[in-house]
Amino acid sequence: MARPSAALRHPPAPVPSAPAGDFARQAQDRSQDQSGLLGAGVERQRRRGRGTLSNASGRYESVARIAFDDGWQSLDELPPFKTSVQVDATRKVITRNESPDISFDRSINPYRGCEHGCVYCFARPTHAYLGLSPGLDFESKLFMKPDAPLLLERELAAPGYTPRTIAIGTNTDPYQPIEKQYEIMRRILEVLERAGHPVGIVTKSALVTRDIDILSRMAKRNLAKVAISVTTLDGKLARTMEPRASTPAKRLDALRQLSDAGIPTAAMIAPVIPAINDADIERILDAVALAGVKSAGYVMLRLPLEVRDLFKEWLIANYPDRFRHVMKLVREMRGGKDYDSTWGKRQTGEGPYAWLIGRRFEAACERLGLNRERAKLTTEHFQKPAKGSEQLSLF
Repeated sequence: MARPSAALRHPPAPVPSAPAGDFARQAQDRSQDQSGLLGAGVERQRRRGRGTLSNASGRYESVARIAFDDGWQSLDELPPFKTSVQVDATRKVITRNESPDISFDRSINPYRGCEHGCVYCFARPTHAYLGLSPGLDFESKLFMKPDAPLLLERELAAPGYTPRTIAIGTNTDPYQPIEKQYEIMRRILEVLERAGHPVGIVTKSALVTRDIDILSRMAKRNLAKVAISVTTLDGKLARTMEPRASTPAKRLDALRQLSDAGIPTAAMIAPVIPAINDADIERILDAVALAGVKSAGYVMLRLPLEVRDLFKEWLIANYPDRFRHVMKLVREMRGGKDYDSTWGKRQTGEGPYAWLIGRRFEAACERLGLNRERAKLTTEHFQKPAKGSEQLSLF
């Protein structure tokens, strides 16, 4: 396991008035790798358009691999991080859970890894199971499940299967950029529509509007609802912390299109980051209500496992003057720790700051008439798919 840097345990104290970009350039001049806080920093040009700054080895690896300059300027020869996609030959596509603090017991993730590159993504640590880094590997080394629609059809047709709403997008985004090419999510929706099976979708991508034709038909039968996460209205901040997700304006437009098509829509402010985007809560809710959204929710920043150090690294590079204040508020709502995974607390936190965020959110929703009614999906249309003879793909 790569050791957390002492710089993270005792972060530097940059000049408070120095712009974030200036501090990042100073770090670049000192360390040659722009961050180096995890000991695996990657040169800026190699990670353009990416969220995290480093690519430390996963927690299950017996050795840590670190790129360093051997005196022959060899780091200059390393190629930039390009998106690669491999096949995930999974045998089942529906994932079950028994978590008492979430509203669904089954989900589907058409992809592993996510090109959106959101620096705060709680799903990053799952890449360590593949022997890859939760850092830049998570957003550049992706895995697709081309057989997901056929596997789903088989699982829905299995004896004893009982339908309940399937959540899609709870781990990695089903409408991330590579979906435009592979269309796995669209084929999954086609299977669910034929079977009359309810589905709830969460995404940060305006690409979801491509499937309005299917979703609108399903919505007429109370089979579909869509939530889009809007974390900020500031395009610059969005590009910094979620570089390849749709812009805030595109997400608002997508909510408007979905709502106009009669599809139940919700907005998620996920995550709320102390002293970074918490001031935007009311403005975001105003904007989504204007787009026709009828319900909204929020999730506080979560920093499990490697996400903790990746987020701190990003924070020091982009908002050095806010580092101590942000982490103070994070620990205040996590019982003095960077993260508390206790059920019932991990989504909303606890303490005075978490309470204040919750009351602000509730007051804004009450003022705008949000959450007075929530879309309820039905299983009454479900029909088991006929068992087909299609052969799963080999590649």
